[in-house]
Order: sequence, then C-alpha cells, then structure tokens
Amino acid sequence: MAHVALETESTLTDRFQTTVPSSVRQALRLGKKDKIKYAIQSDGSVVISRVASQESDPVIGEFLSFIARDMQTHPEKLEPLSASMRESVNTLVHGVEIDLDAPLLDEDE
Repeated sequence: MAHVALETESTLTDRFQTTVPSSVRQALRLGKKDKIKYAIQSDGSVVISRVASQESDPVIGEFLSFIARDMQTHPEKLEPLSASMRESVNTLVHGVEIDLDAPLLDEDE
C-alpha cells in the first residue's frame, strides 16, 4: 500500500462542485486557473495531480502581440499576398513533405 503523505476531505455541493482544500493546493502548487487531473484506480481510489502547463514561448507571444497591434493600428498597410510572393513561398517549401496526421515525436512536443 502506498504511503499517505496528506489526507483531507471536502464536500460536494448540490451542483457536484467542491473546493480543493488549501493543503492540497499547496502540496500540488496549484494556482488560479491551473488544471488538475483525476486518475481513478481499479480499486476505486483517486489520484489527483497537477496538469503540467505548457510553457509558451514569450518571444513568439510578444511578436504575435506586436503584429496584432500593428495590424489594428495600421490596417492600411495590409496587402493581399501577391503572385510573386506566393511563388517565393512555393520555392522555399518545394520538396518539403509533412503529414499533419502524424503524431509528434516526444522531442517535438
């Protein structure tokens, strides 16, 4: 049998909601908007764990925010993709094959 490091309880409301006790939040390092995962074992016990948040690239996020602000501020600068630009893109990706249905490798996630 597994060693129990912490045991506590909470109550379900009429709408089947509960508050995660502060001792559990602290133990799992949970914050607002964090996600938790429930793993129900074959013996009926439940393991609750913190879902690892995906780290977003702050540089990409800032760049995309900059582009969005610039598009909103200067919509007159937006242009459709020209035929020559499409040809340039096609030249750059010529021979590159991708399978959008293929699973990602562990190092790609």
